[in-house]
Amino acid sequence: MEFKVELGGRVADLGAVREALCAVDPAALADLDPLNPVLRVSANLSSGELRALLARGGIDVATAAIRPLPSNCCGGCGG
Repeated sequence: MEFKVELGGRVADLGAVREALCAVDPAALADLDPLNPVLRVSANLSSGELRALLARGGIDVATAAIRPLPSNCCGGCGG
């Protein structure tokens, strides 16, 4: 699942976020959008699980700040 997380001016420790995500999903990815204060996440998590994981890492955001994105999977790789 892909998400955009509105940080609302919070500073994210990207290394800590990636470490926490990969502890749950080794294939997870996270980066910061250079044009907006948005954390982009791709992980096998629900919105609620992502929110809880971020909160444990010191990024406490409202549920409404986490926006799940539609799948862009074409199915071509068989996944």
